[in-house]
Amino acid sequence: MKRDYYEILEVDRSADDETLKRAYRRLAMKYHPDRNPGDVEAEERFKEAAEAYEVLRNPEMRDRYDRYGHAGLKGAPVGGFSSFNDIFDAFQDIFSGGSLFGELFGGMRRGGRHGRHLKCDIRVGFLEMARGATKSVTLRRQEICATCRGEGARPGSRPAPCATCGGRGAVVQNQGLFSIQSVCPRCGGRGEIIEDPCPDCKGEGRQTIKREIQVRIPPGIEDGLTLRVPGEGEPGEGGGPRGDLLCTIRVKPHSVFRREGPVLMVEVPLPYTTAALGGTIEVPTLNGKESLKIPKGTQPGRLFTIKGKGLPFLEEPDKAGDLVVMVQVEVPSKLTKRQRELLRELAEIESRNVTPKRRRFFEKIRDLFQEN
Repeated sequence: MKRDYYEILEVDRSADDETLKRAYRRLAMKYHPDRNPGDVEAEERFKEAAEAYEVLRNPEMRDRYDRYGHAGLKGAPVGGFSSFNDIFDAFQDIFSGGSLFGELFGGMRRGGRHGRHLKCDIRVGFLEMARGATKSVTLRRQEICATCRGEGARPGSRPAPCATCGGRGAVVQNQGLFSIQSVCPRCGGRGEIIEDPCPDCKGEGRQTIKREIQVRIPPGIEDGLTLRVPGEGEPGEGGGPRGDLLCTIRVKPHSVFRREGPVLMVEVPLPYTTAALGGTIEVPTLNGKESLKIPKGTQPGRLFTIKGKGLPFLEEPDKAGDLVVMVQVEVPSKLTKRQRELLRELAEIESRNVTPKRRRFFEKIRDLFQEN
């Protein structure tokens, strides 16, 4: 008895075309015969998923199936895949052309596999992050052998066609309904046997070389983001494209500034006299000092915003966030004799002239004790 097509693809009955495509791609990757050699159940699951996707991606057949179930498809050209290649050819949009599935399984049909990506970490200073920088990355990667130009054979000789696969690089095995294509075990997919190997690369066609790569760090990049440098990975197999270099950025913290996205935060000590009387102070920015006017009566922890003095936006480097200044009123720990005299005089005045805020506080305390 056939299972429900929506159940097979593990989707809701309201699934759109893109959802169906993603679901089928996931199952096809899971049950692909190349990943499950000799597994009859995986073959059946692979075929079952292909049939379900074939029906549900077709609006007319899907409508008939939704109305009448499997009975509504009697006489319709559903399934009938006699081999793996039939499925491969029926869904070329799934099995090739830029998708992850195509990268994993399409290399043999396209004539070359994508090269391996390389990874690295790059540490940048806070100001380098803010302004942008170019950093050198030294890595060891495989390169096409310059002596044999990647053929693996000694110069003047040529590889011989593999007798096992007839030079195709793949062998085909018939297993039930499927003809399964897999990499030739003798030549490893090259289609050739090297009888006289290159003395420099030992027949590999590649050598490990130290390379120095210049990586441009864009202004405003955040800690933990990964930069992709196209074509700086390892060369592909069979003439396939090179992989990429993936650089994870690590930004060193700053002793003065901290960031919240494109916004810069900085704490500035404020003399208590300036907090009380008002005045002008200088605050640090990424490009030097900036004057900031402090109104009289400024309280500890007050925030001031200086527009456009923060970090550049990563996607729009011509725009910048703001600089937010938090003032912390500084109380001196040591006083001169004259300062003590003045503060005592001020304290006497304050005791006679209670501020409204203090008056309200004492009134609340009085009311509290009266309630009890």
